[in-house]
Amino acid sequence: MTVIKQRPVSQTAAEYLQNAGLSALMSRLFAARGVANIAQVAVNLSGLLPPQSLTNNQQMAKLLADAIEANKKLLVIGDYDADGATATAVAIKGLRAFGADVGFLVPNRFEYGYGLTPEIVALAAVQKPDVIITVDNGIASVDGVAAANALGIQVLITDHHLPASETPQAACIINPNQHGCTFASKNLAGVGVMFYGLLSLRAEFRERGAYAQKPEPNLTELLDLVALGTVADLVKLDENNRILVEQGLRRIRAGACSYGVTALLRVAGREPAKTTAQDLGFYVGPRLNAAGRLDDMTLGIQCLLAGSEVEAAQIAQQLHTLNLQRRSIEADMQDSANIVLDDVDMDDQYSISVFQPDWHQGVIGILASRIKERHHRPVIAFADAGDGLIKGSGRSIPGLHLRDALDLLSKHQPSLILKFGGHAMAAGLTIRGDDFDLFKHGFEAVVRSLISEADLESVLEVDGSLTVNDMTFQTAQALENQVWGQGFAPPLFYDEFEVVSQRVLSEKHLKLTLKPASKQSASNRSGMEIDAIYFNQTDLPGNIIQAAYQLQTNSYNGAKKVQLNLRYVSA
Repeated sequence: MTVIKQRPVSQTAAEYLQNAGLSALMSRLFAARGVANIAQVAVNLSGLLPPQSLTNNQQMAKLLADAIEANKKLLVIGDYDADGATATAVAIKGLRAFGADVGFLVPNRFEYGYGLTPEIVALAAVQKPDVIITVDNGIASVDGVAAANALGIQVLITDHHLPASETPQAACIINPNQHGCTFASKNLAGVGVMFYGLLSLRAEFRERGAYAQKPEPNLTELLDLVALGTVADLVKLDENNRILVEQGLRRIRAGACSYGVTALLRVAGREPAKTTAQDLGFYVGPRLNAAGRLDDMTLGIQCLLAGSEVEAAQIAQQLHTLNLQRRSIEADMQDSANIVLDDVDMDDQYSISVFQPDWHQGVIGILASRIKERHHRPVIAFADAGDGLIKGSGRSIPGLHLRDALDLLSKHQPSLILKFGGHAMAAGLTIRGDDFDLFKHGFEAVVRSLISEADLESVLEVDGSLTVNDMTFQTAQALENQVWGQGFAPPLFYDEFEVVSQRVLSEKHLKLTLKPASKQSASNRSGMEIDAIYFNQTDLPGNIIQAAYQLQTNSYNGAKKVQLNLRYVSA
């Protein structure tokens, strides 16, 4: 069951924002998202939290500057998702701009798994690096750092994941979530942490007089990559992250971004000059992630580092093809999962654990997310990992911290989970295949102890009604050009409509013409009809509907129209 809940709006904040120059609609939307001061929606780079306020960042800068001045060989160890790929590209581009001798290595998820493991250190040692720099990983790599130290390789960790009880003995760690870090934003993505490291490095070289006779590197050239990784990793878009994303979007729209990002947008059918945060999340991110899910993220990083339009376009096409394969695999996995779950009484389940031997390791995270969206339960999907092991990828619901739940289960049954890690809303783990049923029942018991039945209700937060006078192309465009995302949700309105007509597109989507209910209509537009699309639905419950929807632009064959993207409908 879905419960519709209207976001509360501070009238004081809304009036203040309107008096400061924002429209009445935008003031209401921002106030409902906790904005109480006009400075909170400013997007100038001067509003970023200072780099020196990130704990250990100045020490990190000194170590990096010393290594670069000594011509030491640096090696970046990345991760195989979009955040890890963009963080690796930012590290390579940024460090080379400072004159560093630097290369990169990213683990293949099917051979080595995640993070700086001893096996990855051994692979890295073949390149004889003096310094290893981790991006988007490392905070849990106790054994890997120890292995590097034993080989005389210095390790510098840049990460944003939650630490475990033991901290790696690295030479330096920057991570807003590490114990004792006082950085005001805990929501930087891995790419954001690396970018902050470069900002501090530039300040260090500035102090050393490196730019007395030459221009300093322009790090704003990296912001398109920072924006992409931040949006794709689904970190909370707090004030600091919204500045990073907005500034990156401006560079993309102005054509001042990397060849790779432009190529990925074009292969996805998006217009770079009109790029939104949603484009990065729904079109670019999945194509970049496809490399790490099905092949090797080295391909994705090469796209981001491409030195020409031609090279970027060729690699982007390969990534696009991989993404098509991923979607096909995902569809097959969803079908088999639905068959299994159709026989399960969800009213009696607090969690869902599923496993099929033929499922693809790289796609189980997406599968878990889809099942969670459908059933509103914490979900862990497993795939065969060889050698009698299975790997799981989990997605959670508000109210259950998934990593903490797995930690609690591991304390109850110490030999059950071989390794795990993650966040509140997503986590990964490895268990023995023979222990699947044991895990399934143990996880269910832990989840039942941590959440209530009320937490299993899906709550859809909406922003109230939208007058027909605001259902315009200009309003839709203004909304699309704002930075919305995780923790700063895109506006979702809720109104009553009369269904004038409907037809099915591609055998699975509804194209509709709707008429706003009379109580919602202004007198001068009472006869207004508006287009709507309802994805993955083929019929409506009646001629009068209550609908939660997003207001969107729709440009087709030169015509610019506004349409409603229906997200939930009831009679």
